[in-house]
Amino acid sequence: MNLHKTLAAISGMTMLSRVTGLLREVLIARTFGASAATDAFNVAFRIPNLLRRLFAEGAFSQAFVPILAEYKTQKGDRATHLMVDHVATVLTWALTLTTLAGIVFAPAVVYFTASGLEGHTFDITVVMTRMMFPYIGFMSLVALAGGILNTWREFKIPAFTPVLLNICSILASLFLVPFMKTPIYAMAIAVFVGGVLQLAIQVPALVRIGMLPHVSWNPRFALTDPGVRRVLRQMVPAIAAVSVAQISLVINTNIASHLQAKSVTWLTYADRLMEFPTAMLGVALGTILLPNLSKASSEGNTEEYSALLDWGLRLSFLLAMPAAVGLATLSVPMTATLFHYGKFDSESVTMTSNAVIAYGVGLIGLIVVKILAPGFYAKQDIRTPVKIALIVLAATQAMNLLFVHLYQHAGLALSIGLGACLNASFLYWGLRRKNIYTPHPGWALFFVRLAGALALMAGTALWLERQFDWVGLRAHIFERMAALGLVLAACAVVYFAALLLTGFRFADFKRVAK
Repeated sequence: MNLHKTLAAISGMTMLSRVTGLLREVLIARTFGASAATDAFNVAFRIPNLLRRLFAEGAFSQAFVPILAEYKTQKGDRATHLMVDHVATVLTWALTLTTLAGIVFAPAVVYFTASGLEGHTFDITVVMTRMMFPYIGFMSLVALAGGILNTWREFKIPAFTPVLLNICSILASLFLVPFMKTPIYAMAIAVFVGGVLQLAIQVPALVRIGMLPHVSWNPRFALTDPGVRRVLRQMVPAIAAVSVAQISLVINTNIASHLQAKSVTWLTYADRLMEFPTAMLGVALGTILLPNLSKASSEGNTEEYSALLDWGLRLSFLLAMPAAVGLATLSVPMTATLFHYGKFDSESVTMTSNAVIAYGVGLIGLIVVKILAPGFYAKQDIRTPVKIALIVLAATQAMNLLFVHLYQHAGLALSIGLGACLNASFLYWGLRRKNIYTPHPGWALFFVRLAGALALMAGTALWLERQFDWVGLRAHIFERMAALGLVLAACAVVYFAALLLTGFRFADFKRVAK
């Protein structure tokens, strides 16, 4: 499998997802602005989204994919399919109970997540939490399907699925909002429908590879399967590892709800911009690396294992660092061009762009963590990342004490980014100490060339940014979009031209998985 082409395909799907996601956010910003309603929606959506990351894409995938790859490599299709059936049975029943509990106890969940919400805002947050809580069930089953498809090296459908949620949200903001007594409820309905569609689109792909799971009415029998028990045993430390990051997000949301009104929304829009490079590179690379690392581990191929990690790290630095520089230097142009319409005012541009700058400082850490963590997960070592995550949680909250006092909501973003850099450093040190990863020669020269190209790009970005009144161009949508496109294109040309002149050859980054 050509990893370079696979990464391009996944990144292309992720690009489509992020573009439609940004369009979704633009329409929400235009329709509702930064308001109590959007604060309520963002808090309500963050709860099932948090659980999705905790149980589905996070802990479950990290525990399930390496064991599934081992079964596929060593035990054959029949044993693998039986294990998948049993895992699907246990997962479905657990999700049903979790969803019902979330709907019943929604007021307590909202209070725990954002105790600063009051009155009508609190009430509509509870309603939307109940409407969207089934999303965790749909997305956990999507994670199961995605894990199976990725192990069979079918990456495109799982990468495309988020687009469906964005399309539902776009259609709801355009056509459903005018008919709702409480307009923001339209966005919660879109999340529910999007979850259903994301699960449904996986079914034909699973049928095609002969791995459509069958759910039993007897979960107790499924629990006797040794493979299921191994997945559950791995999930316990995996949940602890992922929950540390999610606990940090909950704490930050709670802190933001006590800051200036609209702080939750400003952070949410900044988070959308930060997630663009994180998903296109970090998530895409992590998606490719985990099944391939698991395969190399099950075959005992240590050389391939280390080479895969080295390839992922070099590609991350090559593409993540210019993205970080772009966020830090072009935060106002990007925020204004994407969101400064309708009820999203100039104050919100300034406040959101401040958080974007803060995220840019730690972007490389946020991406590199997604490359290094699979190095442990594929070895079925989840306890080491747990210990590291606990240290990072304490450090992040300690930084919050300082940065929130200095920078308000942007301080929360800065703490998350710097905490991720600390996390990445500890993960790297752990991989080196356990002799799992050995860097290939040439890293020092790589960084020297990279630093020079980044300096030229930053200078170009800062000079071009001053040539336009980004907020003043609000009435000239296409002119502002063209200006931003010109600035981004110029920065890209300067960066890659500088790399080529210093001896970079992008063909060196191509890799074929064995």
